Amino acid sequence: MVAADTPSPVDTQSAQELCDFIDASPSPFHVCETAAVMLEAGGFRRCDERNSLPGVGSHYVIRGGALVAWRAGEELSSFRLIGAHTDSPNLRVKPNPDVTRAGYQQLAVEVYGGPLLNSWLDRDLGLSGRVAVRGASGIEIRLLRIDEPLLRIPQLAIHLDREINEKGLLLNKQTHLSPFWALDSSATAFLDVISAAVASEPQDVLSWDVMVHPLEPSRIVGVRGEFVSAPRIDNQLSCWAGLSALLACPVRPGIAQVVVLFDHEEVGSTSERGADGAFLGSILERIATSCGLGRAEYLTAVANSFCVSADCAHATNPNYADRHEPSHQILLNGGPVLKVNTNLRYATDAASAAVFAEACRSAGVPCQRFVNRTDLACGSTIGPLTAAMLSMPTVDVGAPQLAMHSARELCGSVDPGYLLAALNAYLSDF
Repeated sequence: MVAADTPSPVDTQSAQELCDFIDASPSPFHVCETAAVMLEAGGFRRCDERNSLPGVGSHYVIRGGALVAWRAGEELSSFRLIGAHTDSPNLRVKPNPDVTRAGYQQLAVEVYGGPLLNSWLDRDLGLSGRVAVRGASGIEIRLLRIDEPLLRIPQLAIHLDREINEKGLLLNKQTHLSPFWALDSSATAFLDVISAAVASEPQDVLSWDVMVHPLEPSRIVGVRGEFVSAPRIDNQLSCWAGLSALLACPVRPGIAQVVVLFDHEEVGSTSERGADGAFLGSILERIATSCGLGRAEYLTAVANSFCVSADCAHATNPNYADRHEPSHQILLNGGPVLKVNTNLRYATDAASAAVFAEACRSAGVPCQRFVNRTDLACGSTIGPLTAAMLSMPTVDVGAPQLAMHSARELCGSVDPGYLLAALNAYLSDF
Protein backbone atom coordinates (compact mmCIF):
# COMPACT_ATOMS: atom_id res chain seq x y z
CA MET A 1 0.00 0.00 0.00
CA VAL A 2 1.03 3.62 -0.53
CA ALA A 3 1.98 5.39 2.68
CA ALA A 4 -0.25 8.10 4.09
CA ASP A 5 2.18 10.87 3.18
CA THR A 6 2.20 9.92 -0.51
CA PRO A 7 0.43 12.61 -2.60
CA SER A 8 -3.35 12.33 -2.71
CA PRO A 9 -6.23 12.33 -3.75
CA VAL A 10 -5.41 9.17 -5.70
CA ASP A 11 -4.86 5.75 -4.07
CA THR A 12 -3.50 2.50 -5.47
CA GLN A 13 -6.84 1.24 -6.79
CA SER A 14 -6.03 2.83 -10.14
CA ALA A 15 -2.55 1.29 -10.09
CA GLN A 16 -4.01 -2.17 -9.53
CA GLU A 17 -6.55 -1.64 -12.31
CA LEU A 18 -3.66 -0.69 -14.59
CA CYS A 19 -1.77 -3.86 -13.62
CA ASP A 20 -4.83 -5.96 -14.43
CA PHE A 21 -5.25 -4.22 -17.79
CA ILE A 22 -1.62 -4.80 -18.77
CA ASP A 23 -1.63 -8.45 -17.70
CA ALA A 24 -4.72 -9.06 -19.83
CA SER A 25 -3.11 -7.42 -22.89
CA PRO A 26 0.16 -9.01 -24.09
CA SER A 27 -0.27 -7.73 -27.68
CA PRO A 28 -2.00 -4.79 -29.42
CA PHE A 29 -4.78 -7.17 -30.47
CA HIS A 30 -5.34 -8.16 -26.86
CA VAL A 31 -5.36 -4.49 -25.83
CA CYS A 32 -8.36 -4.03 -28.11
CA GLU A 33 -10.03 -7.15 -26.73
CA THR A 34 -9.50 -5.94 -23.16
CA ALA A 35 -10.81 -2.50 -24.13
CA ALA A 36 -13.87 -4.07 -25.73
CA VAL A 37 -14.71 -5.88 -22.50
CA MET A 38 -14.48 -2.60 -20.59
CA LEU A 39 -16.56 -0.73 -23.14
CA GLU A 40 -19.27 -3.38 -23.40
CA ALA A 41 -19.60 -3.38 -19.61
CA GLY A 42 -20.05 0.38 -19.81
CA GLY A 43 -22.88 0.19 -22.36
CA PHE A 44 -20.90 0.72 -25.56
CA ARG A 45 -21.83 -1.28 -28.65
CA ARG A 46 -19.35 -2.63 -31.18
CA CYS A 47 -19.91 -1.60 -34.78
CA ASP A 48 -18.59 -3.03 -38.02
CA GLU A 49 -16.90 -0.19 -39.91
CA ARG A 50 -17.74 -1.92 -43.19
CA ASN A 51 -21.34 -0.86 -42.52
CA SER A 52 -22.86 2.51 -41.71
CA LEU A 53 -21.68 3.91 -38.39
CA PRO A 54 -24.09 5.49 -35.92
CA GLY A 55 -23.37 8.90 -34.47
CA VAL A 56 -25.48 9.49 -31.37
CA GLY A 57 -24.90 7.01 -28.55
CA SER A 58 -21.94 4.98 -27.27
CA HIS A 59 -20.12 2.89 -29.86
CA TYR A 60 -16.72 1.56 -30.87
CA VAL A 61 -14.91 -0.06 -33.77
CA ILE A 62 -11.81 -2.25 -33.85
CA ARG A 63 -9.40 -2.50 -36.76
CA GLY A 64 -6.68 -5.04 -35.98
CA GLY A 65 -4.70 -3.63 -33.08
CA ALA A 66 -6.43 -0.22 -33.15
CA LEU A 67 -9.72 1.02 -31.70
CA VAL A 68 -11.94 4.09 -31.81
CA ALA A 69 -14.64 4.54 -29.17
CA TRP A 70 -17.06 7.46 -28.99
CA ARG A 71 -20.00 8.80 -27.04
CA ALA A 72 -22.00 11.48 -28.84
CA GLY A 73 -25.09 13.43 -27.89
CA GLU A 74 -27.53 15.35 -30.03
CA GLU A 75 -26.60 18.37 -32.18
CA LEU A 76 -22.93 17.52 -32.65
CA SER A 77 -20.71 20.60 -32.92
CA SER A 78 -17.25 19.46 -31.77
CA PHE A 79 -15.04 16.54 -30.73
CA ARG A 80 -13.01 16.00 -27.57
CA LEU A 81 -10.33 13.43 -28.34
CA ILE A 82 -7.92 11.36 -26.29
CA GLY A 83 -5.31 9.52 -28.34
CA ALA A 84 -2.89 6.75 -27.31
CA HIS A 85 -1.26 3.70 -28.89
CA THR A 86 -1.52 -0.02 -28.26
CA ASP A 87 1.88 -1.26 -29.45
CA SER A 88 5.15 -1.58 -27.55
CA PRO A 89 8.67 -2.45 -28.75
CA ASN A 90 9.25 -6.20 -28.74
CA LEU A 91 10.40 -9.22 -30.76
CA ARG A 92 8.10 -10.56 -33.48
CA VAL A 93 8.17 -13.99 -35.10
CA LYS A 94 9.30 -14.19 -38.73
CA PRO A 95 7.26 -16.03 -41.43
CA ASN A 96 9.73 -18.95 -41.55
CA PRO A 97 10.70 -19.11 -37.88
CA ASP A 98 12.08 -22.58 -37.23
CA VAL A 99 15.87 -22.51 -36.84
CA THR A 100 18.23 -25.26 -35.68
CA ARG A 101 21.65 -24.28 -34.40
CA ALA A 102 24.24 -25.94 -32.13
CA GLY A 103 21.76 -28.62 -31.11
CA TYR A 104 18.95 -26.24 -30.15
CA GLN A 105 15.64 -25.37 -31.77
CA GLN A 106 15.18 -21.63 -31.99
CA LEU A 107 12.70 -19.12 -33.37
CA ALA A 108 13.75 -16.47 -35.86
CA VAL A 109 12.47 -13.10 -34.64
CA GLU A 110 12.52 -9.55 -35.94
CA VAL A 111 13.00 -6.52 -33.71
CA TYR A 112 9.87 -4.34 -33.64
CA GLY A 113 10.41 -0.68 -32.80
CA GLY A 114 13.24 0.42 -30.54
CA PRO A 115 13.40 -1.90 -27.52
CA LEU A 116 16.19 -2.03 -24.97
CA LEU A 117 17.50 -5.30 -26.38
CA ASN A 118 19.35 -6.38 -23.24
CA SER A 119 16.11 -6.31 -21.24
CA TRP A 120 14.81 -9.33 -23.19
CA LEU A 121 17.66 -11.56 -22.08
CA ASP A 122 17.29 -14.21 -19.38
CA ARG A 123 13.52 -13.89 -19.13
CA ASP A 124 10.76 -16.47 -19.40
CA LEU A 125 8.82 -15.58 -22.54
CA GLY A 126 5.43 -16.56 -23.98
CA LEU A 127 3.74 -16.00 -27.33
CA SER A 128 0.81 -13.76 -28.25
CA GLY A 129 -0.81 -12.05 -31.22
CA ARG A 130 -3.22 -13.20 -33.89
CA VAL A 131 -3.37 -16.04 -36.40
CA ALA A 132 -5.23 -16.21 -39.71
CA VAL A 133 -6.67 -19.67 -40.33
CA ARG A 134 -8.80 -21.36 -42.95
CA GLY A 135 -12.16 -21.90 -41.27
CA ALA A 136 -15.40 -23.56 -42.28
CA SER A 137 -16.73 -20.37 -43.86
CA GLY A 138 -13.49 -18.77 -45.05
CA ILE A 139 -10.58 -16.92 -43.47
CA GLU A 140 -10.88 -16.45 -39.70
CA ILE A 141 -8.70 -14.30 -37.43
CA ARG A 142 -8.09 -15.86 -34.01
CA LEU A 143 -6.27 -14.41 -31.03
CA LEU A 144 -3.25 -16.34 -29.78
CA ARG A 145 -2.03 -16.26 -26.21
CA ILE A 146 0.33 -18.77 -24.65
CA ASP A 147 1.27 -17.74 -21.12
CA GLU A 148 3.72 -20.58 -20.69
CA PRO A 149 7.52 -20.23 -20.34
CA LEU A 150 8.22 -21.53 -23.83
CA LEU A 151 11.12 -19.29 -24.80
CA ARG A 152 14.39 -18.03 -23.40
CA ILE A 153 17.26 -15.86 -24.70
CA PRO A 154 20.28 -16.65 -22.52
CA GLN A 155 23.01 -14.06 -22.16
CA LEU A 156 26.57 -15.08 -22.87
CA ALA A 157 28.47 -15.96 -19.68
CA ILE A 158 30.92 -13.36 -18.47
CA HIS A 159 33.71 -15.95 -18.76
CA LEU A 160 33.28 -15.73 -22.56
CA ASP A 161 32.94 -11.93 -22.66
CA ARG A 162 35.40 -10.68 -20.07
CA GLU A 163 35.19 -7.00 -21.03
CA ILE A 164 31.39 -6.68 -20.95
CA ASN A 165 31.35 -4.66 -17.71
CA GLU A 166 33.95 -2.23 -19.05
CA LYS A 167 32.91 -1.94 -22.69
CA GLY A 168 29.22 -2.69 -22.43
CA LEU A 169 26.91 -5.29 -23.95
CA LEU A 170 26.67 -5.27 -27.74
CA LEU A 171 23.88 -7.33 -29.27
CA ASN A 172 23.45 -8.18 -32.94
CA LYS A 173 19.75 -8.19 -33.77
CA GLN A 174 20.10 -11.03 -36.25
CA THR A 175 22.38 -13.45 -34.41
CA HIS A 176 22.05 -12.78 -30.67
CA LEU A 177 18.29 -12.49 -30.10
CA SER A 178 16.88 -15.79 -31.39
CA PRO A 179 15.11 -17.41 -28.44
CA PHE A 180 15.35 -21.17 -28.02
CA TRP A 181 12.59 -23.46 -26.83
CA ALA A 182 13.74 -27.04 -27.35
CA LEU A 183 16.64 -29.33 -28.07
CA ASP A 184 17.07 -30.36 -31.67
CA SER A 185 15.98 -33.89 -30.84
CA SER A 186 12.55 -32.61 -29.75
CA ALA A 187 11.49 -31.73 -33.32
CA THR A 188 9.08 -29.01 -32.19
CA ALA A 189 7.61 -26.91 -35.04
CA PHE A 190 6.28 -23.40 -34.48
CA LEU A 191 3.31 -24.12 -36.73
CA ASP A 192 2.30 -27.12 -34.62
CA VAL A 193 2.40 -25.08 -31.42
CA ILE A 194 0.36 -22.10 -32.60
CA SER A 195 -2.18 -24.17 -34.55
CA ALA A 196 -2.96 -26.18 -31.42
CA ALA A 197 -3.24 -22.97 -29.40
CA VAL A 198 -5.88 -21.52 -31.76
CA ALA A 199 -7.75 -24.83 -32.24
CA SER A 200 -6.77 -25.29 -35.87
CA GLU A 201 -4.82 -27.78 -37.96
CA PRO A 202 -1.29 -26.84 -39.07
CA GLN A 203 -2.24 -27.01 -42.74
CA ASP A 204 -5.05 -24.50 -42.13
CA VAL A 205 -2.79 -21.79 -40.66
CA LEU A 206 -2.36 -19.15 -43.36
CA SER A 207 -0.35 -16.39 -41.64
CA TRP A 208 0.27 -14.72 -38.29
CA ASP A 209 1.21 -11.57 -36.40
CA VAL A 210 2.87 -13.19 -33.39
CA MET A 211 5.25 -11.69 -30.84
CA VAL A 212 6.95 -12.76 -27.65
CA HIS A 213 6.02 -11.31 -24.26
CA PRO A 214 7.53 -11.54 -20.77
CA LEU A 215 5.54 -13.63 -18.31
CA GLU A 216 6.28 -11.98 -14.97
CA PRO A 217 3.04 -10.34 -13.81
CA SER A 218 2.64 -6.63 -13.19
CA ARG A 219 2.87 -5.60 -9.57
CA ILE A 220 3.01 -2.71 -7.13
CA VAL A 221 6.53 -2.51 -5.68
CA GLY A 222 8.72 -0.39 -3.42
CA VAL A 223 9.08 -0.09 0.35
CA ARG A 224 5.82 1.86 0.55
CA GLY A 225 4.27 0.64 -2.68
CA GLU A 226 5.21 3.81 -4.55
CA PHE A 227 5.87 2.13 -7.90
CA VAL A 228 4.31 -0.07 -10.56
CA SER A 229 6.64 -2.60 -12.19
CA ALA A 230 5.19 -3.97 -15.42
CA PRO A 231 5.75 -4.59 -19.12
CA ARG A 232 4.22 -2.31 -21.76
CA ILE A 233 3.55 0.64 -19.45
CA ASP A 234 4.42 2.61 -22.58
CA ASN A 235 1.73 3.00 -23.70
CA GLN A 236 -0.92 0.80 -22.12
CA LEU A 237 -1.06 3.15 -19.15
CA SER A 238 -2.46 5.83 -21.46
CA CYS A 239 -4.83 3.33 -23.12
CA TRP A 240 -6.25 2.34 -19.74
CA ALA A 241 -6.55 5.94 -18.54
CA GLY A 242 -8.23 7.15 -21.73
CA LEU A 243 -10.77 4.34 -21.75
CA SER A 244 -11.48 4.74 -18.03
CA ALA A 245 -12.02 8.47 -18.46
CA LEU A 246 -14.43 7.94 -21.34
CA LEU A 247 -16.43 5.41 -19.34
CA ALA A 248 -16.61 7.69 -16.32
CA CYS A 249 -17.74 10.87 -18.09
CA PRO A 250 -21.37 11.77 -18.78
CA VAL A 251 -22.73 12.65 -22.21
CA ARG A 252 -22.18 16.30 -23.08
CA PRO A 253 -24.67 17.93 -25.47
CA GLY A 254 -23.07 18.94 -28.74
CA ILE A 255 -19.77 17.15 -28.03
CA ALA A 256 -18.55 13.74 -29.18
CA GLN A 257 -16.11 12.32 -26.64
CA VAL A 258 -13.66 10.09 -28.50
CA VAL A 259 -10.83 7.75 -27.50
CA VAL A 260 -8.58 6.48 -30.28
CA LEU A 261 -5.98 3.77 -29.66
CA PHE A 262 -3.66 3.63 -32.65
CA ASP A 263 -1.34 0.80 -33.59
CA HIS A 264 2.19 1.03 -35.06
CA GLU A 265 3.32 4.15 -33.19
CA GLU A 266 6.62 2.49 -32.33
CA VAL A 267 7.47 2.04 -36.02
CA GLY A 268 6.34 5.40 -37.39
CA SER A 269 2.53 5.18 -37.49
CA THR A 270 2.29 4.91 -41.28
CA SER A 271 -0.32 2.20 -41.74
CA GLU A 272 -4.05 1.67 -42.23
CA ARG A 273 -4.50 1.79 -38.45
CA GLY A 274 -1.73 4.19 -37.45
CA ALA A 275 -1.85 7.87 -36.60
CA ASP A 276 -0.16 8.83 -39.87
CA GLY A 277 -3.12 7.62 -41.88
CA ALA A 278 -6.80 8.20 -42.61
CA PHE A 279 -8.26 5.84 -39.99
CA LEU A 280 -9.30 8.37 -37.34
CA GLY A 281 -10.35 11.12 -39.75
CA SER A 282 -12.61 8.77 -41.69
CA ILE A 283 -14.30 7.55 -38.50
CA LEU A 284 -14.86 11.09 -37.22
CA GLU A 285 -16.39 12.21 -40.52
CA ARG A 286 -18.68 9.20 -40.58
CA ILE A 287 -19.81 9.99 -37.01
CA ALA A 288 -20.53 13.54 -38.08
CA THR A 289 -22.44 12.41 -41.15
CA SER A 290 -24.59 10.08 -39.05
CA CYS A 291 -25.33 13.02 -36.76
CA GLY A 292 -26.65 14.95 -39.77
CA LEU A 293 -23.66 17.16 -40.51
CA GLY A 294 -22.54 17.99 -44.03
CA ARG A 295 -18.92 18.29 -45.09
CA ALA A 296 -18.65 21.99 -44.26
CA GLU A 297 -20.33 21.47 -40.89
CA TYR A 298 -17.97 18.58 -40.13
CA LEU A 299 -14.93 20.75 -40.87
CA THR A 300 -16.38 23.45 -38.63
CA ALA A 301 -16.80 20.87 -35.85
CA VAL A 302 -13.16 19.82 -36.26
CA ALA A 303 -12.07 23.45 -36.00
CA ASN A 304 -13.91 23.62 -32.67
CA SER A 305 -12.30 20.41 -31.40
CA PHE A 306 -9.30 19.43 -29.31
CA CYS A 307 -7.04 16.40 -28.88
CA VAL A 308 -5.03 15.18 -25.91
CA SER A 309 -2.27 12.87 -27.15
CA ALA A 310 -1.39 10.68 -24.17
CA ASP A 311 1.93 8.82 -24.24
CA CYS A 312 4.29 8.15 -21.37
CA ALA A 313 6.94 10.72 -20.50
CA HIS A 314 10.54 10.37 -19.32
CA ALA A 315 10.97 10.71 -15.58
CA THR A 316 14.39 11.79 -14.34
CA ASN A 317 16.58 8.76 -13.70
CA PRO A 318 18.65 9.53 -10.58
CA ASN A 319 21.56 7.40 -11.85
CA TYR A 320 21.69 9.43 -15.07
CA ALA A 321 20.49 12.84 -13.94
CA ASP A 322 22.91 14.50 -16.38
CA ARG A 323 20.90 13.12 -19.32
CA HIS A 324 17.92 15.31 -18.37
CA GLU A 325 17.29 19.03 -18.73
CA PRO A 326 18.47 20.47 -15.36
CA SER A 327 15.55 22.84 -14.89
CA HIS A 328 12.92 20.27 -15.87
CA GLN A 329 13.33 17.40 -13.44
CA ILE A 330 10.39 15.00 -13.72
CA LEU A 331 9.32 12.97 -10.67
CA LEU A 332 7.41 9.71 -10.41
CA ASN A 333 4.13 10.37 -8.59
CA GLY A 334 4.60 14.02 -9.47
CA GLY A 335 1.56 14.18 -11.74
CA PRO A 336 0.95 14.20 -15.52
CA VAL A 337 3.65 15.68 -17.73
CA LEU A 338 3.16 18.33 -20.41
CA LYS A 339 5.70 17.48 -23.15
CA VAL A 340 7.18 20.42 -25.06
CA ASN A 341 9.55 20.53 -28.05
CA THR A 342 10.05 23.64 -30.17
CA ASN A 343 10.97 21.48 -33.17
CA LEU A 344 7.48 19.96 -33.04
CA ARG A 345 8.43 16.44 -32.01
CA TYR A 346 5.50 17.11 -29.69
CA ALA A 347 2.37 19.00 -30.73
CA THR A 348 2.16 21.11 -27.57
CA ASP A 349 2.05 24.88 -27.88
CA ALA A 350 1.10 27.62 -25.44
CA ALA A 351 -2.62 27.44 -26.23
CA SER A 352 -2.92 23.66 -26.04
CA ALA A 353 -0.72 23.42 -22.95
CA ALA A 354 -3.02 25.86 -21.17
CA VAL A 355 -6.05 23.63 -21.75
CA PHE A 356 -4.43 20.59 -20.15
CA ALA A 357 -2.88 22.61 -17.33
CA GLU A 358 -6.35 23.91 -16.48
CA ALA A 359 -7.74 20.36 -16.60
CA CYS A 360 -5.12 19.31 -14.06
CA ARG A 361 -5.97 22.29 -11.86
CA SER A 362 -9.66 21.43 -12.08
CA ALA A 363 -8.91 17.83 -11.13
CA GLY A 364 -6.71 18.88 -8.22
CA VAL A 365 -3.63 17.05 -9.50
CA PRO A 366 -0.10 18.40 -10.01
CA CYS A 367 1.24 19.01 -13.50
CA GLN A 368 4.87 18.73 -14.63
CA ARG A 369 6.55 20.05 -17.78
CA PHE A 370 9.14 18.13 -19.77
CA VAL A 371 11.72 19.47 -22.22
CA ASN A 372 14.51 17.32 -23.63
CA ARG A 373 18.15 18.31 -23.31
CA THR A 374 18.98 20.48 -26.31
CA ASP A 375 21.98 18.33 -27.21
CA LEU A 376 20.01 15.06 -27.23
CA ALA A 377 17.55 13.91 -29.89
CA CYS A 378 13.92 14.08 -28.82
CA GLY A 379 11.48 11.25 -29.41
CA SER A 380 8.01 11.78 -30.80
CA THR A 381 4.54 10.28 -30.62
CA ILE A 382 1.11 10.40 -32.22
CA GLY A 383 0.49 14.05 -31.27
CA PRO A 384 2.11 15.85 -34.22
CA LEU A 385 0.73 13.28 -36.68
CA THR A 386 -2.82 13.57 -35.34
CA ALA A 387 -2.63 17.36 -35.33
CA ALA A 388 -1.42 17.40 -38.93
CA MET A 389 -3.89 14.82 -40.24
CA LEU A 390 -6.93 16.49 -38.63
CA SER A 391 -5.76 20.12 -38.49
CA MET A 392 -6.77 20.04 -34.83
CA PRO A 393 -5.20 21.72 -31.75
CA THR A 394 -3.34 19.00 -29.84
CA VAL A 395 -1.34 18.70 -26.64
CA ASP A 396 1.16 15.94 -25.86
CA VAL A 397 1.02 14.68 -22.29
CA GLY A 398 1.79 11.51 -20.37
CA ALA A 399 2.44 9.87 -17.05
CA PRO A 400 6.13 9.83 -16.09
CA GLN A 401 8.03 6.54 -16.18
CA LEU A 402 11.49 5.02 -16.03
CA ALA A 403 13.06 2.25 -18.15
CA MET A 404 11.01 3.26 -21.20
CA HIS A 405 11.18 0.59 -23.95
CA SER A 406 12.48 -2.02 -21.56
CA ALA A 407 10.77 -5.40 -21.34
CA ARG A 408 10.07 -4.35 -17.74
CA GLU A 409 9.21 -0.70 -17.09
CA LEU A 410 8.49 1.38 -13.99
CA CYS A 411 6.04 4.15 -13.13
CA GLY A 412 4.64 5.66 -9.95
CA SER A 413 1.64 3.97 -8.35
CA VAL A 414 -0.11 7.32 -7.86
CA ASP A 415 0.44 8.61 -11.39
CA PRO A 416 -2.12 6.36 -13.18
CA GLY A 417 -4.86 7.83 -11.01
CA TYR A 418 -3.53 11.33 -11.51
CA LEU A 419 -3.63 10.96 -15.29
CA LEU A 420 -7.12 9.48 -15.13
CA ALA A 421 -8.35 12.38 -12.99
CA ALA A 422 -6.88 14.93 -15.41
CA LEU A 423 -8.43 13.22 -18.44
CA ASN A 424 -11.76 13.02 -16.61
CA ALA A 425 -11.66 16.77 -16.05
CA TYR A 426 -10.68 17.40 -19.68
CA LEU A 427 -13.61 15.37 -21.06
CA SER A 428 -16.08 16.71 -18.50
CA ASP A 429 -15.22 20.39 -18.13
CA PHE A 430 -13.38 21.73 -21.20
